[in-house]
Amino acid sequence: MSIKDLHLIHPDHTFDQDRKRPAERRTIVVIALTTIMMVVEISAGIIYGSMALLADGLHMASHAVALSVSAAAYIYARRHARDRRYSFGTGKVNALGGFTGAILLALFAFFMGWESLGRLIEPVDIVFNQAILVAVLGLAVNGVSFFILGAHDEHHHASDHGTTHHDHEDHNLKSAYLHVLADALTSILAIFALLMAKHFGYVWMDPLMGIIGMILVARWSFGLLHSTGFILLDQQGPEAIRNKIVEIMEADNDCRVVDLHLWSIGTAIYATELVIVTYKPATPEDYKARIPDDLGLVHVTIEIHPCLADEKKCAMVSPSA
Repeated sequence: MSIKDLHLIHPDHTFDQDRKRPAERRTIVVIALTTIMMVVEISAGIIYGSMALLADGLHMASHAVALSVSAAAYIYARRHARDRRYSFGTGKVNALGGFTGAILLALFAFFMGWESLGRLIEPVDIVFNQAILVAVLGLAVNGVSFFILGAHDEHHHASDHGTTHHDHEDHNLKSAYLHVLADALTSILAIFALLMAKHFGYVWMDPLMGIIGMILVARWSFGLLHSTGFILLDQQGPEAIRNKIVEIMEADNDCRVVDLHLWSIGTAIYATELVIVTYKPATPEDYKARIPDDLGLVHVTIEIHPCLADEKKCAMVSPSA
């Protein structure tokens, strides 16, 4: 038996996590826009005595904090990419940033729902003209931020091996994107509710739209918690990639993959461990040459077990996973 570590690329284990990503710059720009809008809304709320504007300004502040978490995750991952304390680099900081952002998003949804229920029971006076004006301005800022973050151009691709966009997405960027989307959604709902309340007297529409927004934002949050949580817990990677690895290794009928573990260590990059039983052992370089670069495998460990029986008996060995 021999155990061989095959570092397909980047033996220093940085896996390109030390480079500055376009998403980092885009997130910082959106933080600046969100912060400016937050100051405008809080100031307008104080000047015009509008609780609606003040509450929306504080809501913008919560998203500015969440976006700052995303930016901090990018910066931390980049600056600590060569830290030897991280066995597989800092790629999972991306998922951790997304997970944290999802928790903040869930808290925001809870706060929005709680506040809306309170306003259903005890309606508050709304300064309609100023509130609508600032809500429209906020929507415009959200639209610009949406355009800046919404491209996802780094990960909008699917490979020939059946992996999907979900397998390649930047969860930290998705967290920031969802926060901006939640901002835009609440602005749209607020404008609609304020118009209905102003022209038809349906004051109850304002808190009702808040409850609808809470449900949608909570759903986005739980979806992101689900996807990032599985990455942080080292869930098995995409089945399509695992099947492709087995297919490639067993193509020549000279070995059998009896154990395989594949897990994400960053955005669209994976580590894998293989246990192979073979009656005709090859060199580590031979096995390495079989794996195409476009599978996203940046760290491969292969454990080779020579089979002393004949080819037919070796082929009957059952996989352990």
